[in-house]
Amino acid sequence: MAVAFSVPRKRPATSQATNGHVPHRNGLSFEGTNHTTVLLIHGLTGAPSEMKFLATFFHRQGYSVLCPRLANHGTPMETLQKTTWQDCYESVREAFAKIDAQRQTGHLFVAGLSMGALLALLLVEEFPDRIAGVSCLSPTLFYDGWNVPRSIHWLPILYRTPLLRDMFYFKEEPPYGIKDEALRKRVHAFYRDAKLHDTNGVAQYGYPYIPVSLLYQLHLLVKHLSNKLPRITAPVQLIQARHDDMTSVKNSQFIYDRIGSTRKEIVFLEDSYHVITVDRERDLVAQNVGEFFGRLRSQRHGTHTHGNGAKR
Repeated sequence: MAVAFSVPRKRPATSQATNGHVPHRNGLSFEGTNHTTVLLIHGLTGAPSEMKFLATFFHRQGYSVLCPRLANHGTPMETLQKTTWQDCYESVREAFAKIDAQRQTGHLFVAGLSMGALLALLLVEEFPDRIAGVSCLSPTLFYDGWNVPRSIHWLPILYRTPLLRDMFYFKEEPPYGIKDEALRKRVHAFYRDAKLHDTNGVAQYGYPYIPVSLLYQLHLLVKHLSNKLPRITAPVQLIQARHDDMTSVKNSQFIYDRIGSTRKEIVFLEDSYHVITVDRERDLVAQNVGEFFGRLRSQRHGTHTHGNGAKR
């Protein structure tokens, strides 16, 4: 990431805006046959497309799948940078409410990528009796990966100054969380010459710039969630690449050590970077999440399962 600076533009008026939340409904949705639903949550400044491989994987196994686009994602930067973590969480709660209203029987599982993993944990803490398990993919509590620039240490100063929070951005730089070279080239072709206020392509690739104001919201979300981790007792899986360029494995370990779940596991990947849902080991990610949810389904149906507190 590289630091960028811009004088804030006036936020455009919109008849859709409500409490800072602009609805943007074009997520992913698949109807399944096995009476089980998976709710997928993409990452901060990302897009549902980064969860499409997982969505297709689960749908082929008979699951219903829903992946909403988080609040204000896909909108102009002036709108996005005003988004709060509560706006994003409300997108998740709305999707959950839709699933819950339609579900007569069967199980509901949740999987989230990066910040989406934190929103997934927050959801299961609020609705512990209605979610059967959670998979956290590259959970992001703090940016400490090998490709994070030293300028990230400026964030505490920027956080304390509201005006500066709206003026500074971090621009995505190679490898963009992707080890797969062919995919990285496609992303680079979009990110390389992207301008701060250009929204072309963000619906597919996410935003090339990350507003400091959103990193501040992630900071607030982490503080809010950290206190709740001991109260979360649902089965939790954590999957992270050992060579994650954005967030080290300490993020998964932080959650593993503090969460109240007795059934928990960490899976480490050896050939991926941060965006593990699209990278070289996406098949392995899908397999591990599918097996984890499958074991939980079997257990709830009365079939014997094993393995608590596993690390792989």
